[in-house]
Amino acid sequence: MKKFNKNIIAGIAVTAVFVAAGCTKRSELVPEAPSKFTPDVTLTSPVAFANALSALNASVRFEFFGDSAPLLTESLFTDAAVDGTTDKTTPAQNLNASITPTANLDSDDFNKIGRYWYAWYSGIKDANVIISRIDGIIWPTPAQKNLTLATAYFHRAYRYYRLVHEFGDVPLVLKEEQEVNNGYFSTQRTVILQKMKTDLEFAVANLNDANAKGNVSKGAAAHLLAKVDLSLGLFDEAIAACNVAINGPYRLMTNRFGIVATDASRNVIWDLHRPENKASGANAEALYVVLDRETLEGATPNGSQIMRNCCPMWHNGTILTPGLRKPGMSDAVSAEFPLTLLYGRGIGRMRGTPYATKYIWTDNTDLRHAPGNWMNMTDLVYNNPGLKSGNNADPTWYGKKLEQYTADNVASRFNNGPRDTIRAWFSWPHYKVFIGSSQFAADKYWSPPRGTNTDWYVFRLAETYLLRAEAYVWKGQTALAMADLNQVRGRAQAQLLTDPSAVNIGTILDERQRELYWEEPRKTEITRMAYIFAQTGLPAYNGKTYNVANFSTNNFLYDRVMEKNDFYKNPAVITNSNNRYVISPYHVLWPIPQREIDLNIKGRINQNKGYSGAELNVPALDKIQ
Repeated sequence: MKKFNKNIIAGIAVTAVFVAAGCTKRSELVPEAPSKFTPDVTLTSPVAFANALSALNASVRFEFFGDSAPLLTESLFTDAAVDGTTDKTTPAQNLNASITPTANLDSDDFNKIGRYWYAWYSGIKDANVIISRIDGIIWPTPAQKNLTLATAYFHRAYRYYRLVHEFGDVPLVLKEEQEVNNGYFSTQRTVILQKMKTDLEFAVANLNDANAKGNVSKGAAAHLLAKVDLSLGLFDEAIAACNVAINGPYRLMTNRFGIVATDASRNVIWDLHRPENKASGANAEALYVVLDRETLEGATPNGSQIMRNCCPMWHNGTILTPGLRKPGMSDAVSAEFPLTLLYGRGIGRMRGTPYATKYIWTDNTDLRHAPGNWMNMTDLVYNNPGLKSGNNADPTWYGKKLEQYTADNVASRFNNGPRDTIRAWFSWPHYKVFIGSSQFAADKYWSPPRGTNTDWYVFRLAETYLLRAEAYVWKGQTALAMADLNQVRGRAQAQLLTDPSAVNIGTILDERQRELYWEEPRKTEITRMAYIFAQTGLPAYNGKTYNVANFSTNNFLYDRVMEKNDFYKNPAVITNSNNRYVISPYHVLWPIPQREIDLNIKGRINQNKGYSGAELNVPALDKIQ
């Protein structure tokens, strides 16, 4: 049995060993493939290819689920969130100190940058095996062969789209490796995107929209093609790609549907995000969904834990009653007011910024921010049974709603530390993160509940409208952009926009934050926009222009973060472990894990500027070899 290093070199070659030898050790850095696409199964039949594609579908879901899910890492490099873990020195808060090529880049207590690198290249490796072996069997029809190839192209393109906007120029591998290769070179991001565009055009032409939910659809391929076209500055082509999905069989869900459709206290926004409704045949908005259910082979171990990641840690002893300042909260599932069953037991990892949780919510008609869908801390009640009698009694406040925090009613959680309003006091989109179809959360793994298994959106038609709106903004056609924005806002019953001259990329980003919380990889998308500004020289709404030459020192992502993220722009914000929130312009791209560079002894994987080792870079390849 051979063992391989846990890196791109081994990852790309390992499936060749799976097929040829049937035996190797899988890296624990790569999510387990929950299907029959394993080392002892070769691609000798259409069924085997279908199983391989199922594994690729399942491997997409890793970033949404688990404790300290990777999507948290995507979010904390943006305007929308920071890591709210205040009792450790290790989280990615001071990014200058913690985000380096040699740092721990794959840990719940640090960040998941490395997890992204390994997972994306693992998927590319699996897709390349399918692509390289597509002619190795007799297919029942050319259409079935082309559909299989198109799906593999989609998966490879999805992973490269993410890699080039997380890490920039990276190695481009387009075939199954038959042996370990340690001679890779970085390829220019635009060269990679051009190849992915060609592959996605084939995918759009050969996929259909009649497939089972959980599989890749024609609409999903068109949606991804639109993102690639935007990345290349091909705005008309991006609009045409969006039109394929928008004019297809999909539609925004505007009427009640699904498992709780008869509950008059809820609305269509609640319906849209029920776990049971995401992959329902009645849901015409879902372009691509990952399936994750307790009864499904390979379901996420220990559940999604979305409520643990995304809800505040109100139960940690921080919140006190006014006046007598007694511990006000309990996470007991048996409490008279069982808040953990109603909302889940959060620990505040995904700490939304004031921009994301307050500033962008400008009207009271928006269903996404309506009572019942959106939770404010003052909607909770003081539920600690100890308030009723005993040494910690304060019966006046038991069962009453929380008062807005002040210096008198929020405690120091740790000795001599600041009052922990970072982790324990913020609002959140209950309709997005609540895992349960009835009043109470259900969790087979954890008590109090953290969030069990659930299907999740990867692409949804609402985002397609926002992508088309963005393309119109880049073209200066802001009236058309406003019309698409209003499609999404109208469904949410938000006030419609009326002034096209006020629509810009900031407007797009605001609406994406309202609509796509814990769906979009926000760092990827803002980095993509930063590249567009740099490539085109178009002025941003802040009046600045950018260029590619100094991308690592002057870019739109950094300016957006420093404009909107109060944690990074306020040096006075400090955690209980004495961390400050710090970000720099070069964080527009993540560091390549140093072990990847060190093991690639016959080639050169470049390091991104701003990180140690970038001084050794060589020109990235400008064509496919």
